Amino acid sequence: MSAVTITPPMDLAPRVHSLDPDAFSVPTARDEEWRFSPVDRLKHFFIADPAAGFVTATGAGINLVPMAEVASSWIPIDLPSAIARAHVSKAGVLEIPAQAQWTEPVIVDLTTTAANSYQHLEIVAGHFSVATVVVRQTLTGNVSGAIIINVGDGAQLRVITVVEGEFSTALALQMPIIVGRDATFTGALATLGGGAVRVQSSVKYSAPGGRAELFGVFLADADQHVENRIFVNHDQPHCVSEVLFKGALLNPGARSAWIGDVLVRKDAIGTETHQANRNLLLSEGSRADSVPNLELETGDIVRAGHASATGRFDDEQLFYLQSRGLSLDEARQLVVRGFFADVLGRIGDTQWRDELLLKISDRLGITPMEEIDE
Repeated sequence: MSAVTITPPMDLAPRVHSLDPDAFSVPTARDEEWRFSPVDRLKHFFIADPAAGFVTATGAGINLVPMAEVASSWIPIDLPSAIARAHVSKAGVLEIPAQAQWTEPVIVDLTTTAANSYQHLEIVAGHFSVATVVVRQTLTGNVSGAIIINVGDGAQLRVITVVEGEFSTALALQMPIIVGRDATFTGALATLGGGAVRVQSSVKYSAPGGRAELFGVFLADADQHVENRIFVNHDQPHCVSEVLFKGALLNPGARSAWIGDVLVRKDAIGTETHQANRNLLLSEGSRADSVPNLELETGDIVRAGHASATGRFDDEQLFYLQSRGLSLDEARQLVVRGFFADVLGRIGDTQWRDELLLKISDRLGITPMEEIDE
């Protein structure tokens, strides 16, 4: 198989796109795209496992088909994804018919079938369709693979992905997203489980007028590593991207990394783009790395910006809550819950906003509260 070499933004090393695992070198901590990653905890993804299983996708409308019958246009960008793509035996495919109006969310459950499993899920929204898809990724073993999303012209697609599971597991996930003409995509990623989680999301516009919103929340506890890498490629005019990720690191040894790359190419006039990452450190000994990058090849845009902040609790907020009779632990937990409520309120689905807040509250040991105000 031939390999295609593409030079990405921010003067990074050339990136290879290929279906052939042999086209890629074995990642090391010295590589720019792996320097924040726990390579030792992910290295089992660098060698094909002949005994690996596949991730089963179940849910209304899901078809489980042999991988040989899937006409995917996505090409892997690193060794783990190429190995997974070459060795996955079955794929889950969810097709939303053109002009369909799905009023209820479609739930897709992803479950592992072995200690190591390969994954391939495709979500295709036909033109002018409207739908919400909730993907529940439950890790009972190590998973490497992809969730591929294609949003047709004029479609409105919301995908909420929830990662949960045992802290002894690892996840290496690719999430490429293609947004069509005048289409709208809203993606929400909640990482609440897994031991070493590395998610790479990318957005490409196939025609003018597309809008992509990527929202994310994550909790990292002791010995957990949560990494989100995002690349938004503005190569079409009059498109919009909005990225906001928030994370809380709970105990010593917790680690997170967020790398956001946005490239506005010279033909992408009228672009609107903004990305931000906020991290809350809840203890000494936790660490959050945050690297926003923005490259403009044209000045003929509406707006472009990026922001990043990492800090600890606001003492004034804690004092205020304690003065109302709350203990220090209760005050800290409520501040964290409010920290996440801001981003979850943007996903546009109140049911799953509240569901995710309950999951976060459970992880924090907070007594369930009434739903936040509309």
